[in-house]
Amino acid sequence: MNRKQKRMLARIVLAAALLVGLAFLPATGALRFALYLVPYLIVGHDILLRAAKGIRNRQVFDENFLMAVATLGALALAVYNELAGQEGDYLEAIAVMLFYQIGELFQSYAVGRSRRDIGALMDIRPDTANLERDGKLETVDPDEVPVGSVIVVRPGEKVPIDGVIIEGRSSLDTSALTGESVPWGAGVGDEAVSGCVNLSHVLKLRTTREFGESTVSKILDLVENASSRKSRSENFISRFARAYTPAVCCGAMALAVLPPLVRMVGLGLSPNWGDWLYRALTFLVISCPCALVISIPLTFFAGLGGASREGILVKGSNYLEMLSEADCVAFDKTGTLTRGVFEVVAVHPEKNPLRGAVGNPQRGPGVPDRQPAYTDRPVRGAVLVGCVGCSQAGASCAACDAKASLPVGGGKRGTLPGGPDEAALLHLAAHVERYSTHPIANSLRRAYPNEADDCTVEDVEELAGLGVRARVNGKLVCVGNAAFMDTLGAAWHPCARAGTIIHIAIDGEYAGHIVISDVMKPHAKEAVAALKAAGVKRAVMLTGDAPAAAEPIAAELGIEEFYAGLLPADKVAKVEELLAEKAGRKGRVCFVGDGINDAPVLSRADVGIAMGAIGSDAAIEAADVVLMDDDPLKIAKAIRLSRRCLGIVRQNIAFSLGVKLACLALGALGIANMWLAVFADVGVMVLAVLNAIRAMFRI
Repeated sequence: MNRKQKRMLARIVLAAALLVGLAFLPATGALRFALYLVPYLIVGHDILLRAAKGIRNRQVFDENFLMAVATLGALALAVYNELAGQEGDYLEAIAVMLFYQIGELFQSYAVGRSRRDIGALMDIRPDTANLERDGKLETVDPDEVPVGSVIVVRPGEKVPIDGVIIEGRSSLDTSALTGESVPWGAGVGDEAVSGCVNLSHVLKLRTTREFGESTVSKILDLVENASSRKSRSENFISRFARAYTPAVCCGAMALAVLPPLVRMVGLGLSPNWGDWLYRALTFLVISCPCALVISIPLTFFAGLGGASREGILVKGSNYLEMLSEADCVAFDKTGTLTRGVFEVVAVHPEKNPLRGAVGNPQRGPGVPDRQPAYTDRPVRGAVLVGCVGCSQAGASCAACDAKASLPVGGGKRGTLPGGPDEAALLHLAAHVERYSTHPIANSLRRAYPNEADDCTVEDVEELAGLGVRARVNGKLVCVGNAAFMDTLGAAWHPCARAGTIIHIAIDGEYAGHIVISDVMKPHAKEAVAALKAAGVKRAVMLTGDAPAAAEPIAAELGIEEFYAGLLPADKVAKVEELLAEKAGRKGRVCFVGDGINDAPVLSRADVGIAMGAIGSDAAIEAADVVLMDDDPLKIAKAIRLSRRCLGIVRQNIAFSLGVKLACLALGALGIANMWLAVFADVGVMVLAVLNAIRAMFRI
């Protein structure tokens, strides 16, 4: 509990103790009234002050006004009874105020719990940075660190500004940003984003952004402004309360005046002013809209806090509400369902041309003059996996895809455990592409990282639109596309595997090809299945890749509908088509992208969801929901969380209105007393608040 909550609890306990003591104290008349007035003021003085302030500011009709009028009226009625020679019941007025404050305490605690998750996120903002200047460290404000400066992050410290590691290796805790509890290792060349915690070793970073533009600042700005974007449910409750409160005040006044007048003037009976005034006061307490006014915003706030703990940042409760209605999700492919990093997935060498082309990477110069057992060996990192097939030179590779891929072992860095022809082909391609910066060249070098051998590479030339050629050990090696092979007169053949085909020729003779493809994210297939299980009726993939590359990815993921060869403007047009199909029908269209190239379509969809948004300005700016890591499984989790949140909102609305309407009818008929009114107001509020707290728990 915070200090304010502790003070409120102390007031409640003190007032309750005084009430118990007064029950055994024999006092009458003015002394009795004065004694009971003490616990009433202890527990309710702040409500009276807020009501008076509202009247002064011409904002009269709120729950403070209703509670003040009802309890002061009950006290006045008790005094009237005392003056009439009867025992006045002061306990009801004090009990109403006491239980109302108990409800307020529950609300404050619930808000504190939901703020705790967001508060933990807010703690990621560092207060200082260790700036290296002239070989010395200076502790400065992060705002004073210019781009390109060198900062030092010690173990246990937060990374203050986005930067690239230039010295050191350590584990970084990103749980405050992503919700992922497992630290990840980072070394020279890796990016460290602000808000991460350095766990083990000293790191030196060269800053890439100013503090105000860093990831942590943008995230905090997003969270701080989330509560300002109200949902339709919250706006409805606000409008409802503005009309409802004056209406019940007029109704209570009519209940206190009209029936006695009718009895007295029309029927000639005793007016019973005290009885009808009591009913009116009970009516006021019952009608107080606390449960709705408090529990609905609290539910959304708790939902936003629970989502933040999961690494899901929602820009406002309005987006949380729209996300709960999602029944169509459109995906970008690259960077969303796939890693966006090309890797070598298969190596298809020919038999004869490789002989003697390069030094054997395992046993020195010269590939053995033999016919290897020809295999298709896809490469993952420095590990080959293989399947039997392609056993005849010049044949189609369709047979490879009909065979199951089986792991064949690991090996040390730079050592490929396949046959020598596969290693030689990769070796050649990596040498030729050594100086290229193209992503395909990078993938070849990653597949064969060890180039420390006795091969000589000369006359490297990159031919635009064709590929690269170079002399390796005196032989002319050409690496490129099919058009390049045609210009050489090399008899290449197609491959049935999906991906980019890199052909290799040695001295004009075809030597084989390498298949390079984008790699699917580990949970992508599971994420699509989870969306369907969550009730999403339609999953669509939108990609700029060619249909031949998109189709196998969509089939493997279980996505029946995909559109390929799309430019960013085409993706916007396709999402607009999906929105037009939804026009007039219930449901929302979500688009999931990487937040950089997909900013226009993220903005156009009903709900834009950015994947892997750490360090991505475009994602934070354009998206409505930001997933702080690139796990696609969190899309379904975000939808389930939003639906649970909206379910709790509907439960609270139905329960609160149902109980209040029933008790209002009983109060008007004189069946309900002030104690039932306390339950109808405070009891319902407490139950609604406890129900709202569920929105912050993990699912």
